[in-house]
Amino acid sequence: MKKTLFILATVALGFSLPVHANTGNAEAGKAKSTTCAACHGADGVSAVPSFPKLAGQNRDYLYQALKDYKAGKRKNPIMGGQVQSLSDTDMLDLTAYFSQQKGLQLKY
Repeated sequence: MKKTLFILATVALGFSLPVHANTGNAEAGKAKSTTCAACHGADGVSAVPSFPKLAGQNRDYLYQALKDYKAGKRKNPIMGGQVQSLSDTDMLDLTAYFSQQKGLQLKY
């Protein structure tokens, strides 16, 4: 009985872990972010209201957004074209970098 519970707990823990164990390399993301800066601003703080601020956004949210643009689930002709050449590692690196930047302010 204890062995069965241990196995079930281990399986449940496995399903609760994030799908991507690699959280990305922020330094590599910074080097890869130069193209992003054209629209989203240096360090991900856009000065143009129509381009979202990436700085300080949740890493998992940014990663999923990039994956959705690449898969065509999110529709934007500019972003759709930009993400096509990004590997999964590129996306993880970029999201690690932008999520660590200051910019997004939450109101309490």
